[in-house]
Amino acid sequence: MGQNPRKKKGRPVHGVLLLDKPLHMSSNHALQRVKRLFAAQKAGHTGSLDPLATGMLPVCLGEATKISAFLLDANKTYRFKCQLGTRTATADAEGEVIETLPFEHVTLKDVETIIPRFIGDIEQIPPMYSALKKDGQRLYELARQGVEVERKPRPVTIYRLDILGFEQGELELEVECSKGTYVRTLAEDIGKALGTGAYVTLLHRLTVGPYSGDMISLDQLEQLSEHGFDRLDAELLPVDSGIIDWPEVRLDADSAFYVRQGQPVQVARAPTKGWVKIYDDQGFIGLGQIQDDGRVAPRRMMNF
Repeated sequence: MGQNPRKKKGRPVHGVLLLDKPLHMSSNHALQRVKRLFAAQKAGHTGSLDPLATGMLPVCLGEATKISAFLLDANKTYRFKCQLGTRTATADAEGEVIETLPFEHVTLKDVETIIPRFIGDIEQIPPMYSALKKDGQRLYELARQGVEVERKPRPVTIYRLDILGFEQGELELEVECSKGTYVRTLAEDIGKALGTGAYVTLLHRLTVGPYSGDMISLDQLEQLSEHGFDRLDAELLPVDSGIIDWPEVRLDADSAFYVRQGQPVQVARAPTKGWVKIYDDQGFIGLGQIQDDGRVAPRRMMNF
């Protein structure tokens, strides 16, 4: 008998890895390295980091890819440094210098005075060097051709913006922000408010949604891989760890059977609206949504 051409390559491994993405590597390249080390059938990340950024990149393996879209919408925390007095084409160290301005007059008191302007609901004009699309083309592709197009301001929320250090025109900050926030734009806007320019010299992501704390590097993963898959798999967080704050419903065997067949079920004391995590007596089995009639409808079921 011939081989089934549709048989998936790799292991059916499921979970979330908190990768500390290295400098000068694209998020996709980092993802592919993780997928290869785990020999995973499926892998996806939860929103890319620039090659010049480091830090938390949650990598979803197997059925965890079904929750990755919800992490795209999550709040994030970054630590970053910006150099005053210089503007670059990309607002980071990768771009060519387009303007130099005096910055020696700026004091810590000046910084403390303007920071509150950037906390709360603000608007940002997305940078040309971004992955947003205009008429089907990514903005950074247009920017590389020397084309600049009008971008509409977008609302974002800055929950917290702390000054960590200020010395010789280098400002270090930590920001907790909503999805869609461009730290490079934030740095440029802070420089402008201080009457000078600014660009990001260091960007490190600390948290994504519910995920914070220990991350693992690619080098550490490479070393663990020498001890077999069990040692690697021990680094994975549960599939439902990314939606830990969602309400949950627990089903008896009969209800779980019908939900797995794609049928909505009535659940006592279920929430009255929104998304829910679904569990049976074995554990987490999928994501559901409350219908208008109050029943729990399956939306993304796990296939463990």
